[in-house]
Amino acid sequence: MVHVLSSRILLRPTDPERSRVFYGRSLGLPVYREFGTGPERGTVYFLGGGFLEVSGRADGPPEPSLALWLQVADVGAAYEEVSARGVEVLRPPVREPWGLVEMWIRDPDGHRIAVVEVPADHPLRYRP
Repeated sequence: MVHVLSSRILLRPTDPERSRVFYGRSLGLPVYREFGTGPERGTVYFLGGGFLEVSGRADGPPEPSLALWLQVADVGAAYEEVSARGVEVLRPPVREPWGLVEMWIRDPDGHRIAVVEVPADHPLRYRP
């Protein structure tokens, strides 16, 4: 078995500065660290138990199969906050048949992001 000490998602945006504005200002993700200089510098954001690194530059559109899943305490409050900051909301919060409350947004490159609240009565919170 591979002993994983840490992990992060690597995101190669078409416009790194635009993506830093989106993840840092629009979503308000705190910065873990930055490296390099100039417009091609890398920025690593905290994602709860993981990290999101925005670095380098992509030559084309993102893979349609990639999506981020971000759990928040209150998806309604997150909806109000990101809407006020001009984030593209693909779908406002909805309680899904599987019990999670999900909102879908999109980053500037088109990556889909699920913003999810796990309600207090959901089985993910249940401990026998």
